[in-house]
Amino acid sequence: MTPPPETLRLTTAQAIIRWLSNQFIDIDGEEYRLCGGGFGIFGHGNVTCLGEALYQAQEALPLYRGQNEQSMGFAAAGYAKQWLRQRFMFCTASAGPGTSNLLTSAALAHANRLPMLMLCGDAFLTRLPDPVLQQMENFGDPTFGVNDAFKPVSRYWDRITHPAQVIQSLPAAVATMLDPGDCGPAFLGLPQDVQGWTYDYPAVFFEKKVHRIRRTTPDAAEIDDAVALLRSAQRPMIIAGGGVQYSRAVQELTKFAEDHQIPVVETIAGRANLTNDHPLNIGPIGVTGSDSANAIAAQADVILAVGTRLQDFTTGSWTAFAQDARFISVNAARHDAGKHRALPVVGDAKCAIRALAANLGDYRTPENWIQLAREERRKWSAYVAENVSYGDNRPNSYAQAIGVVNALCDPRDRIVAAAGGLPAEVTANWRTLSPGTVDVEFGFSCMGYEIAGAWGARIAQCEQEPGNDTIVFVGDGSYMLMNSDIYSSVLSQKKLIVLVLDNGGFAVINKLQNNTGNASFNNLLSDCPTIPDPFGVDFAAHAQAMGAETETVANPTELAAAFQRAQACERTSVIVMRVDAYEGWTTEGHAWWEVGTPHITDDKNVEAAHLDWEEGRNRQRRGV
Repeated sequence: MTPPPETLRLTTAQAIIRWLSNQFIDIDGEEYRLCGGGFGIFGHGNVTCLGEALYQAQEALPLYRGQNEQSMGFAAAGYAKQWLRQRFMFCTASAGPGTSNLLTSAALAHANRLPMLMLCGDAFLTRLPDPVLQQMENFGDPTFGVNDAFKPVSRYWDRITHPAQVIQSLPAAVATMLDPGDCGPAFLGLPQDVQGWTYDYPAVFFEKKVHRIRRTTPDAAEIDDAVALLRSAQRPMIIAGGGVQYSRAVQELTKFAEDHQIPVVETIAGRANLTNDHPLNIGPIGVTGSDSANAIAAQADVILAVGTRLQDFTTGSWTAFAQDARFISVNAARHDAGKHRALPVVGDAKCAIRALAANLGDYRTPENWIQLAREERRKWSAYVAENVSYGDNRPNSYAQAIGVVNALCDPRDRIVAAAGGLPAEVTANWRTLSPGTVDVEFGFSCMGYEIAGAWGARIAQCEQEPGNDTIVFVGDGSYMLMNSDIYSSVLSQKKLIVLVLDNGGFAVINKLQNNTGNASFNNLLSDCPTIPDPFGVDFAAHAQAMGAETETVANPTELAAAFQRAQACERTSVIVMRVDAYEGWTTEGHAWWEVGTPHITDDKNVEAAHLDWEEGRNRQRRGV
């Protein structure tokens, strides 16, 4: 007789953690634990069972104590970005508000196609104690709760209703997170009673498994169609997106562009695919882009988009291109490859570029097109050099702070910024020193990501390149939204250099408000009628109270000296500089962007701005 299979009696929570501990990934011939650990805040919904399991596994899966569940999710996203989606972190939160705080970060991970595992408390499956603390009751459907809100922002969602279920659910969740086309957050709802229930699991379920991220080979016919279209091009252009880095295809894309002399522009997520001084790097494209990239985009006849979902800031709400321009879209995700009647090439970027190169032969871009692109880039580079310079009593600006750091940082330091005015300023003015070193979170354009995302990136960076720094650009508005991971970085000894650039409120939205003819209202502190006596926050004192080394500087010259001191310091450093809310913005390089404007108004300035915006709409590609 065949002996019965060996089993292990474990709780559901113990089984989840033991299985995660035995998952590994092969990265360039080296094995790493697939899950780098987790971020956790305990409450009654996860401390007694999942907490017990994590305590036993703390060496294999280190648990970083978070200060806020939303920022934990941002940190997990920053970690995944630094590891190019090859490794992930889990986040564990209690039932109710602890879990619902993760919704925004789940949406960020979903929009950016980032792996993140959420292990969240849920109401009791038996319902015997209902209604329980923090349970959101639905009168007509008792199975429907707060955790169901994660379905739209998760690539994989499940509620564990029996211990045996994890045998299927865990591999399915990991498969989703590692799939290049479907990559995104996975959510597992863990009812509080089920977490502690036991089951005799087959021992083979916990055997070591080494994962590899698949590279999907594009269809030969799609490659042939793409090659034929490229061969017809007189003014081709490559849009390099974030997917180029996730595919680890930077070298292949660079060589392809060099061999065929095709100019390259970058998306926000694709920033730092090419170094600043590469002769084919024509600059960032779109609403927060460069005159150089937008100038050639307007004339390009064939556009090879690699690893980008072509969001509106890249396309200028689809006004940045000629009406008859043709697109080839290389993307691992079918959903992204077929947008706007693009000729789709569904597959891995590295494989696709190699296939295109093998079939394109001796095609080279006409010399006059390359010369035009390089001349446009030369003019843009001169503008940036002037824009980041300081002196002559010019007002302090974001661009100047960016220029100071750019001149002093190590080429492999990581730069992190997010929503607000800084994404545009970093995208336009940062001169890339090394590929893959810039993280501007604009997939979900989420204020508050900066410091938390940098903390997660720093954890990953310490696993890879511990000698380099993680540098954060954050405005005062984002700082006030979420700053507690300064404390996290100090506690965990994961050094950050944080530049707080204070312009007295939400200045970039005030700028948009003014640009659409509206009067300043409720954005700058000085323009809030419910604030009778506005005053500035002492950001340095606040950050110092969280354990950081801090300085407040008056100008870019002082900022440079303070930054060098921060580089030499072993502890998280926060440097504060006041910048002008109205002067010093990057004024060039902006493509048109569609925003809603009032069709009827008594304000003549708003009416004039509306008519001007409607005029811009005439250049919009209408789904073709």
